[in-house]
Amino acid sequence: MEISISTFIILSIVYFAASHIGLYKLYEKAGLKGWQALVPFYGVYLLVKLVHRPLWWIVVYYIPFLGFVVWMGLIVDLLKHFGKFELKDHFLGVVFSGIYLPIIAFKSDLKFIGHEKAKQHKKTKTREWIDAIVFAVVAATIIRSIYMEAFTIPTSSMEHTLERGDFLFVSKLSYGPRIPMTPIAFPFAHHTLPLTEKTKSYLEWITFPYFKLPGMGNVERYDYVVFNFPAGDTVAIERSNEVYYQIVQEEGWQQVQKKYTVTARPIDKRENYIKRCVGMPGDKLEVKNGELLLNNSPAYIGEGMQHIYRVTVDGYGLSEKKLFDENITREKFENQPSARYGEYYITMTAKAAEKLRQFTNVKLVERLNKEKGYYQQQAKALNINSFPIYPNHPTFDWTEDNFGPIDIPKKGNTISLTTQNLPIYKRVIAVYEGNQLEVVNNDIFINGEKATSYTFQKDYYWMMGDNRHNSQDSRFWGFVPDDHIVGKAVFIWLSLDPDYPLTRGKIRWKRLLKMVDKE
Repeated sequence: MEISISTFIILSIVYFAASHIGLYKLYEKAGLKGWQALVPFYGVYLLVKLVHRPLWWIVVYYIPFLGFVVWMGLIVDLLKHFGKFELKDHFLGVVFSGIYLPIIAFKSDLKFIGHEKAKQHKKTKTREWIDAIVFAVVAATIIRSIYMEAFTIPTSSMEHTLERGDFLFVSKLSYGPRIPMTPIAFPFAHHTLPLTEKTKSYLEWITFPYFKLPGMGNVERYDYVVFNFPAGDTVAIERSNEVYYQIVQEEGWQQVQKKYTVTARPIDKRENYIKRCVGMPGDKLEVKNGELLLNNSPAYIGEGMQHIYRVTVDGYGLSEKKLFDENITREKFENQPSARYGEYYITMTAKAAEKLRQFTNVKLVERLNKEKGYYQQQAKALNINSFPIYPNHPTFDWTEDNFGPIDIPKKGNTISLTTQNLPIYKRVIAVYEGNQLEVVNNDIFINGEKATSYTFQKDYYWMMGDNRHNSQDSRFWGFVPDDHIVGKAVFIWLSLDPDYPLTRGKIRWKRLLKMVDKE
């Protein structure tokens, strides 16, 4: 059941109004004046003093969302001062305070026992653990949902700017925290319950539409952005690291339904990705021979940007130690396409490639470049229906090295719509913006009406990995809608190299406690 934001706000107002009716009477029974419970700041000040909590609680109380943790603590403390020590009373007082507080407050037998008697009550060890765990889970969940969340870089798609094995903090406040769309969920699990592979960690009994609170700024070009994977609305669990629609394209819908466990995921439970935002709403984007162009001008190239190079050697191959000295790890030259003897495919920066050219036994170092038409030729030669580059359509001959040009949708912008460019914007119109789209006799119909143009309702971004030849990014699955944005990578607190043991550089000391910047 989806609850609109306006309905949620109304229910919240009713909840707190009813709660304060109960507080009005409880204040009177505690020897205060009932109306004082209704006065902002002063009412909270009196409650903090009544239950003997530090005054800084008042400040935290008025911090959005985090204040709910203080609210919980104050309600529980207040109930204790009225002799209510059982877990069920505290649960009802916090979760259903709008109902529970008025009910008990107007009971004639409810007496205020005061701070000294409340302090004399001793909790069991079990109860102490329960209280501590509940408090920690609620506080951590609020912080994780609204303020800051920890992420790990699992792949090399962002190297060498963000490394595989980096542990990050991602700020939700940078762009404005998104209200959880599926609020009923197992704590600290994203979409799947721990120790399971297919069991959902969330319930969709209550859902909210997209709503974002004000943030410190907006997404800027070249930011490192965490977002929910747009093409992850449907997933084949057994191949969850692949795009479902490309699997269907290769194997056919019926075969996929038979072979795999297919599930749909709401926006906030789709896989989290981190990429560099290279394309802004309204930009014209193109890739020519591996070089990114934005609005017909060369884009920024970071020192850590990588490509795959074909390296031809003479004699004894390549020294792993020398490669390690240039920050080329084992994974980057072992897990590459098969090659002839004396030939390697190595992922590295332009700077590392230049140094490699100076090795005495290196004959040739050249960057790979897939020309337009590469995947069409491959599909024809292998007799397969597979077009991995967006828009994943046989009429587009684009590759990851030669792509576009393409116009990134911007809210309010209108485009001319034809059957030729429809594959580019089909998913935007039908999926991300929820329209009914069909083509009849080469005519395009949107919501039953013939359409020759379309005006976008959302802003969209183009995300790419800095490891250009080893990144599943917008070149493969398209635009990122603004409602999929999660936050901004701001801080690396730990970095572990998965290719090496502790004795050989496992900990990347230079990356510890490092701010993430755009270079």
